[in-house]
Amino acid sequence: MINHPAGPPAQGLELDDGSPPRPGRSLTPLPARRPSRLRAHPRLARLTVLLAAFVCAACGLVYELELVALGSYLLGDSVTQTSVVLSVMVFAMGLGSLLAKRFTCRPATAFALVECALALTGGLSVLALYSCWAWTGRYQVAMVGLTCLIGVLIGAEIPLLMTLIQRIRREDAGRAAADLFAADYVGALIGGLAFPFLILPAFGPGTGALVTGAVNAVAGAAVVLWLFREEPGPRVRLLLWGCCALVLALLAAAAVWSGAIERAARSALYGAQVRFATHSRYQEIVLTGPAEGPLRLYRDGRLAVCGPDEYRGNEALVHPAMAAGPDTRVLLLGGGDGLALREVLRHSGVHSVLVVDADPALPRLARTDPGLAALSGRSLDDPRVRVAEADPLEWLRSVRPSDRTFDVVLADLPVPADSGTVKFHSQEFYGLATRLLSPGGRLAVRAGGEREELWQVESGLRAAGLRTIPYAVAGSATASCPPGPAERTAERTAADAVADADPGQGFLLASAAQPPLGLAPDAPPPRALTADGLRASAARLTALRPPQPPAALTLLGPR
Repeated sequence: MINHPAGPPAQGLELDDGSPPRPGRSLTPLPARRPSRLRAHPRLARLTVLLAAFVCAACGLVYELELVALGSYLLGDSVTQTSVVLSVMVFAMGLGSLLAKRFTCRPATAFALVECALALTGGLSVLALYSCWAWTGRYQVAMVGLTCLIGVLIGAEIPLLMTLIQRIRREDAGRAAADLFAADYVGALIGGLAFPFLILPAFGPGTGALVTGAVNAVAGAAVVLWLFREEPGPRVRLLLWGCCALVLALLAAAAVWSGAIERAARSALYGAQVRFATHSRYQEIVLTGPAEGPLRLYRDGRLAVCGPDEYRGNEALVHPAMAAGPDTRVLLLGGGDGLALREVLRHSGVHSVLVVDADPALPRLARTDPGLAALSGRSLDDPRVRVAEADPLEWLRSVRPSDRTFDVVLADLPVPADSGTVKFHSQEFYGLATRLLSPGGRLAVRAGGEREELWQVESGLRAAGLRTIPYAVAGSATASCPPGPAERTAERTAADAVADADPGQGFLLASAAQPPLGLAPDAPPPRALTADGLRASAARLTALRPPQPPAALTLLGPR
């Protein structure tokens, strides 16, 4: 609330609404060198300020979502990134509101400077953070710093806008605050909806942030400077317009050079032979290597496919499950790269395969890139294959068991230890997948290395009413691809180091009855598997099973 202590009116000065000023630091009278533009149309002026608040709130939430999305792309843990960004930004907004009290004597000038700084900082934030991640690996420190700065600037908006509204037409502070916060919250709603459905698909994170910054500069700084042009002196007004123009010019230059910056950063991360790179709605996908190989497929900065070694894990996921019973109808959850699908189609008894993958960019790449298409045997083009673009958990939730069942369900999804989301290894996920198994059907999943997550995944399968058998394949999935710039530069955890030291890959085969473990005669012999080797690995892992296995992962349980 803005207080107006009683006192004699000042002489020779006017407020924008034409009424005499009251002494006090919160409302500084404007020079009466010419009639105010606001005096003639106060309602229109007030509506314009509320519209500026609406647009600025939308831009502020877009900056926040850009940081969350990029953090999820680069570090893979969306829960942690969301929590860090939200908590730091809310704290910084409170700090910004306190700091803004010192500048309410010149609210238009201060607001124009705040919006210029916010437009520049928020607009360049994605490129700055991506560059920090690529060249220094200190992404988290930079993210917290930029989040704090953006939050301080956003927090300074409301006190300054409140002062500007009171200058147009004095009214009860509660009514003014209600209107201002309504514009702010509705703007946040529009910004939150525009980000995933408009900005991200149309522009991507980098260009989307630059466009948002330009809108922020025009709607915030330019509108207020035009509306309250009587407040700053001629030199200050010229300087403010120059700052606004400079911000727009810098954002435009960054948009022109963003492609070159991104290519340079990717070269620093992945080497010079980047064949394909994109930011989809779900992840960053980068394919490197010459056409003749070896290919490397990175997903969110992590090496997901190493051409010479990928067959080990894909054979181990597919062939034991296909050999344990009928294999006419197969459901592949994930696997948009077509590599596990290649192994499925080697079995002559397969009549139909349904691939459910959330990201359409990956199957599209597997079809169009010559090297990856050759590596996958062009499996996605097989007439027996149908691809559904849907989140695997949401798809399982929407399908009725009476509509379709499958002989084999393969979960080609990253494990939690490899930054895979917990929901794909939760008890709920396995319960939904179990509903779609035909009598005698089997479910096979990747379970990481021979460590705790193997038994945690097994607990989830057993909680879903299945009997399980663990097995492993020797050799790492990336042994032939030495660490590249991305692995050397990115921040690595202790779990990553343990995974590198343990080259074995663990899997689980589950069924309503105890499933047999072997290889089927209706497919060529795998390169990495033998029936005796599978049974030996199962016996070894069974002996290592802890007496008290860890609790199953659930959507509401501890992580």
